[in-house]
Amino acid sequence: QVQLMESGGGSVQAGGSLRLSCAASGTRFVRLAMAWFREGSGKEREIVAFIDTNGETSYADSVKGRFTISKDNGKETLYLQMNSLKPEDTSLYYCAAEYSFASSWNGGLKAASFTYWGQGTQVTVSS
Repeated sequence: QVQLMESGGGSVQAGGSLRLSCAASGTRFVRLAMAWFREGSGKEREIVAFIDTNGETSYADSVKGRFTISKDNGKETLYLQMNSLKPEDTSLYYCAAEYSFASSWNGGLKAASFTYWGQGTQVTVSS
């Protein structure tokens, strides 16, 4: 059973940085394609960034150039480095994982493409 636990959220002023972590357990971590999603108040869950099993990354246009997704197979941990944060980045951030990932990026990924989810960590950016 794959278990994911996010950490690293918090409150920061616009222009600041945060690094989110997602620790995995019960997994064959190297075989997981993983992603970060976020869900703002009253909004649908949206993809932020994705990393496949080869380490190839993809980003939503809204975060491209500011956020970096990475995966440490030795520590079985997924990261999201978030720089130049904006108030509109305020959301609950979730990590997600899937074995045998079959979808293509094509500008984004849907939450339904992932089976395993963490509980989320809140990021609040003030202006």
